[in-house]
Amino acid sequence: MKPEAFGPAVVTWYQAHGRKDLPWQHDVTPYRVWISEIMLQQTQVSTVLGYFARFMQALPTVQDLAAAPLDEVLHLWTGLGYYTRARNLHKTAQLVCDSYNGEFPRSAEALATLPGIGPSTAGAIASLSMGLRAPILDGNVKRVLARYSAETSYPGSTAATKRLWQLAELLTPQQDVAHYTQAMMDLGATLCTRKQPACERCPVTTGCLAYATDQQQLLPVPRPRKEVPVRRITMPILTNQDNAILLQQRPAEGIWGGLWSLPELSDIQGLTTLLHQHQLHSQEQQRLEPLRHTFSHFHLDIEPWLIQVHSSAPLGVAESNWLWYNPSNPPRLGLAAPIKGLIERALIQLPLEI
Repeated sequence: MKPEAFGPAVVTWYQAHGRKDLPWQHDVTPYRVWISEIMLQQTQVSTVLGYFARFMQALPTVQDLAAAPLDEVLHLWTGLGYYTRARNLHKTAQLVCDSYNGEFPRSAEALATLPGIGPSTAGAIASLSMGLRAPILDGNVKRVLARYSAETSYPGSTAATKRLWQLAELLTPQQDVAHYTQAMMDLGATLCTRKQPACERCPVTTGCLAYATDQQQLLPVPRPRKEVPVRRITMPILTNQDNAILLQQRPAEGIWGGLWSLPELSDIQGLTTLLHQHQLHSQEQQRLEPLRHTFSHFHLDIEPWLIQVHSSAPLGVAESNWLWYNPSNPPRLGLAAPIKGLIERALIQLPLEI
C-alpha cells in the first residue's frame, strides 16, 4: 500500500464503522476536545463518558475552568486518577485566558507548549477541532503503526517512538484530517486491539507488515518488565464526636498532589504526635484490613486505623491545610478514589480488599 493510499482507506472505513456519537464529537470546540483528550489519557472511553458530562455541566467553557477553585476541579476529577492531569487543566485554562484572550492557539506546535499537552494531544486538538493537519501518536495509534511497520523494539523506547512519529507524519493525509484522526483512534480501539486483533476487518491489511509476516499477535513488543517496589504507610482515620474525619491537603507535587487525604504515618507509633498536634485524645482504636493501591511505578500498602477521638479544646485544626470532613454533608473537595473508598468502608467497618 502506497503511503498516500493509507489515509483514504482509513477514512473510508471510518465512514462506515467509526464512532460518531461520542459526546465530544458534538458541538465540537477546542475546549471540549481538549478536556476529552486529557481525560482519555490512561482511561477507557466507557469510564470517561460520565466524567466528561459532569465536567461540562459544571465548567462548560475555558473561562469557567480558569475561574474555578482548584478544589472544585479536583473534586470533578476524583476517581479518574493521574491527578497531575487535572492540575495541568487548571493551569492551562488560566494561561489560555490570560495569554491567549480565551482562545486556544491555532497550531499543534503552540498547543504543545501548554501545561499537560504533549505532541499527540496537541495534534488531536488541532486536527479534531480546527481541521489542521497534525499527526497524533496516542497509545491506540502507536499500536496500529507499530504493527503496520512491524516495529521490533518496544514502542515506548526513544528510537522506536521517533520512527513511529516519522511514520505518523508520512501517513497523515492533507485532507479530511479530523475524520482521519478519529479513524486512527477508533481503529486501534476497536480492531487493532492488544489481544485478538480483527485483521480480517482492517482496512489497511494489504500494507501491514505484521499481518504479512503473521506477527500481529507478537507486536507491539511489550514493555520490559521491572520489579515494582512496595511502600508501606499507616493512615489513621480520626473521627470526632460529630463523626467528622480529619483530613490533610497533600503537597501540590507528588502522588495525589493537591488532594485531601488521610494523615500519613510511617507506623502507628506516630499517632501520639499527630494527636498532640491537634489537641486530641484517643478513645477507641480499631485496626482495619490493609489496602493495596498500585501506581504506575510502585505499590502502596496502607494500614488503616479507625480511631475515635475527642478534644477538650474547641474543635479546630492546627493549620490551614487540615480540616474536619463531614461525610454526611461533604464539601466539594478533591479526594483520591482509594481514600474516598477507605473512608466510606471504614465508617461502616467493612473489611477492605487488598
